[in-house]
Amino acid sequence: MTTKDQSPTEYQPLLLGNGFRRLLDQLGRVPGLRRTVRVIGIMISRLSKDDGWAMASHLTLSALMALFPFLIFVAGMASLFFGDAHLAQESVELIFQTWPPDVAGPIQREIINVLSGPRTGVITISVLITLYLAMNGVEAVRAALTRAYGSEQQRTFLMTKLQSLGFVLLGTIACIALALLGVLGPLIFELVVRWFPDLEGQGGLFTFFRYMIVGTLLTAVLTAAHLWLPGRRWQGIRIWPGIIATLLLWWLATVAFAAYLKGFANYVSTYAGLAGIVTALFYLYIMSVILLIGAELNAAISRTSPRASRGRTLKKKKRLPLIPPRPPSAEEALP
Repeated sequence: MTTKDQSPTEYQPLLLGNGFRRLLDQLGRVPGLRRTVRVIGIMISRLSKDDGWAMASHLTLSALMALFPFLIFVAGMASLFFGDAHLAQESVELIFQTWPPDVAGPIQREIINVLSGPRTGVITISVLITLYLAMNGVEAVRAALTRAYGSEQQRTFLMTKLQSLGFVLLGTIACIALALLGVLGPLIFELVVRWFPDLEGQGGLFTFFRYMIVGTLLTAVLTAAHLWLPGRRWQGIRIWPGIIATLLLWWLATVAFAAYLKGFANYVSTYAGLAGIVTALFYLYIMSVILLIGAELNAAISRTSPRASRGRTLKKKKRLPLIPPRPPSAEEALP
């Protein structure tokens, strides 16, 4: 019902505003929704305060610089222990299998050209340099995750370098294992078909398992990075929300970026011969931002947990005033 000085048209926005506020109040009563909104707000705010966009640029350049040396090191190790340089090419194809074709194609061709060239052996000064550059990629991930989690690096310089070396060596072993699986996989599939002839037309299932293996390896590497690279050790169950969010966003971003390159983008007309490298940098930048979002998500969930809230409340209660109150003088005590 409206007053004489207020028409129904003027009263309608007020009704809409009250209805919107009631809707927000009802949504605020939904269990967990208020905390979810708070976590997302803290995550976005901390991403900017922690210089996440600049750290993503640093991480992108470091990852691109470490990619070539790492795969060259993998090729040297495969040739040294197995005498087969094709294992490195197979590992390159498996690593780039989850990338958009327009992004992976130019980089994959250049890496295979490098791996196909003559090499003097694995124990050379050049391989030591490539190993050092690959370790720098791990250090970039360490710095980004440490800042995102809001922790300080408490390890010594030697310990961090040894840890980076361990990550590179474990990644090398994993890539060679993937390559061996890629080489032996078709032979294993043929043996399985001999025993079970009904599986002869199920080649797509074999490809699906290859994707699953690559995804499992990616999840394992991401979990190890969140567990051991930041300055402060986090419990395994507390890092899984960020890991799941990172994997999901990586998949969505890869599909969206592939569709964008196929339907809209034309980097060749802008960057000419640098189109491949610029496309790869843009894609790696998106992946780096998502990696930091996952870490910031874990940190935001930890900051809004009931345990953290109780700790802040107890800390406020125990806090003593800086200047104790002055006792009343004899004159002030008199009535």
